[in-house]
Amino acid sequence: MFVIISFQESGNPTLPCFFLIRKSKCGWSFTKHYDIFSQIMKKSTYDLSLVIPVFNEQKNLDQLYNEITVSCKELNKSYQVVFVDDGSTDNSLDVLINLQKQDPRVRVIRLRKNFGQTAALSAGFDHSQGDIIITLDADLQNDPKDFRILIEKIEEGYDLVSGWRQKRKDNLLTRRIPSKIANRIISMITQVKLHDYGCTLKAFRREVIKNINLYGEMHRFIPAIASNIGVSIAEVKVHHRPRRYGKSKYSLMRFIKVVLDLLTVKFLLSYSTRPLQIFGIFGLISGMAGGIIGIILSYQRLILKQSIADRPLLLLAVLLMVIGFQFITLGLLAEILVRAYHESIEKRIYYIREIYESDSEKDSE
Repeated sequence: MFVIISFQESGNPTLPCFFLIRKSKCGWSFTKHYDIFSQIMKKSTYDLSLVIPVFNEQKNLDQLYNEITVSCKELNKSYQVVFVDDGSTDNSLDVLINLQKQDPRVRVIRLRKNFGQTAALSAGFDHSQGDIIITLDADLQNDPKDFRILIEKIEEGYDLVSGWRQKRKDNLLTRRIPSKIANRIISMITQVKLHDYGCTLKAFRREVIKNINLYGEMHRFIPAIASNIGVSIAEVKVHHRPRRYGKSKYSLMRFIKVVLDLLTVKFLLSYSTRPLQIFGIFGLISGMAGGIIGIILSYQRLILKQSIADRPLLLLAVLLMVIGFQFITLGLLAEILVRAYHESIEKRIYYIREIYESDSEKDSE
């Protein structure tokens, strides 16, 4: 049983604040939350939400909207289209506003500047209301006709379905070869085997994407991040078309950023809740190596009566032991920070798919 009391704080009248009073076996608990009521009451109102980041794609938008309309009508599902204008400098925003005036199912989110595709997708997720969320690019290279095969896979029971552009219509040297290399590296490191991490055309269950926080350039790693909360992932072949208008936003510099973000993802997936295990391993290896060298030098000095004062190994032994101590100390500090982080924001270290219980148990909560 719980009671929610809502009020506005005088210091920040635009942010709703709520007191959440819970009753448990131990008595009543009294906690303060921001925006919890909107999260509790927010329900999906569409079968399908389409999230589309837009950056300088004015010539593509009308045709994209028409193709989406035709495809969604064939699906016979209620849907909304969420366009996120990521700081476009052309007339993309004007085109989007006109589309919104024509169709109430269109929602346009305008960001204050160009934050990047990850931020644009995150904004779209936050403002989508569908049970199934599909992402796609605005450059007409993704085909809306592929919505059906994505949804069919979701309805088979998968939580996330990723598109695979098997026959890409991009430049071989600057796009396809770097992409193949990146996909193999990502699959090897994350242990989530996909052929095409870079394909924006993906479908998600609503409850999956709402539990994922994105930063940097991590939108391409959503399947790997989602695997950490136990979702089932499928990959399907989708069509890919050559770009007709506008310029590609991809560059080789992005490939470098992807590799750097991959290191972050690997750490978050493997050690975000147990950092001592990675820092401690390096610390123990370094400390043990320094200790072994120290024992050998001590034997030579004390038993064999050899001089070790001018030997570099003595400095190396001391250095390795100090580094080992620092790594272990760093791991312990990271453990304290992680625990403080999880406890301060009440972040769960688990994610529940379903709960099966009797009606009497439900009524007693």
